[in-house]
Amino acid sequence: MLIHDQQKREEYYEAVQKKNSQYIGTFFLAVKTTGIFCIPTCRARTPKFENIEFFTLSKDALQNGYRPCKICKPTNHAYEPPKDIQKAIELVNQNIFEKVSDYQLKENGLQPEKVRRWFKKHHGMTFQAYQRMLRINSAFQDLKKGKQVTDSAFNSGYNSLSGFGYTFKVLVGDSPKESLNKSVILITRVTTPLGPMFICASDKGICLVEFTDRKMLEIEFRDLQKKMDAIILQGENEHIKTCKKQLNEYFNGSRKSFDIPLDLPGTPFQQLSWKELQNIPFGATSTYQEMAKKIGKETAVRAMANANGHNRVAIIVPCHRVIAKGGSLTGYGGGLQRKQWLLDHESKNK
Repeated sequence: MLIHDQQKREEYYEAVQKKNSQYIGTFFLAVKTTGIFCIPTCRARTPKFENIEFFTLSKDALQNGYRPCKICKPTNHAYEPPKDIQKAIELVNQNIFEKVSDYQLKENGLQPEKVRRWFKKHHGMTFQAYQRMLRINSAFQDLKKGKQVTDSAFNSGYNSLSGFGYTFKVLVGDSPKESLNKSVILITRVTTPLGPMFICASDKGICLVEFTDRKMLEIEFRDLQKKMDAIILQGENEHIKTCKKQLNEYFNGSRKSFDIPLDLPGTPFQQLSWKELQNIPFGATSTYQEMAKKIGKETAVRAMANANGHNRVAIIVPCHRVIAKGGSLTGYGGGLQRKQWLLDHESKNK
């Protein structure tokens, strides 16, 4: 749909000027002078306001004669790794115990500088640090299974115990022996139509699903590690693989509920509140007052809102379905634009 509302157009133009990632998926900007359309965070120069049309769906822009921008590729997921980055990741996954050097990247037709920049921007670490974390993750799993430190070190591609011990302590925070009683939380990154998200899972189930640009995300990570006496390491398990699959089905409109095991540390009241969030049907909304009444605590409206704010599992524990008593949108960690998109998406697919 073409956006005609002037206030909305001005809001969207401000998002384009600021490259605001919270608007990804909520609109597409089409440039009359070039005939292309983009996502809000496109690196291309910001066009003049009078030269832009705003559409709610990419297909609307296509139907109006615009073609996808070659820079931001709006018809794909906005942060899908490009083919050369995917190839670099495949090289690592072929054998995580062997370091993929710059020389090997060049042998495979890849540019080490580009790979480094992409990992730094999208993972917050270098490509080499990413590889080290995978190796340490594997070693930690070996230690948890009862293997000796020496065996874990050499199996993980390290030539010396000192090098292994130093790297392990830098990434994990404790020495290999001191870490044996800690649990492991695995983390991976997934692309969605609304921008990239992090998924975290323990052996028991999913414990975090958040947009990567969510405010205070680092605090959430620290809080999660403290509550679960765990360390967060790069990797995937079956829970994460299932979560990625079901999220993709949700976004393409074919899934209305999730059946993934969850591992959600919290107070008894928070647990009760998060359970009630999951009882709100797909395509429906509720208020804090209604939720408090359903759990038999009508005066706990503020506590219910506070518990909702501490929900770490977006979409699956659907805090986006909670609105204000008068029907307006309330706060949402991923941004109100994403919240509105999710509600519209469910309304159209229920």
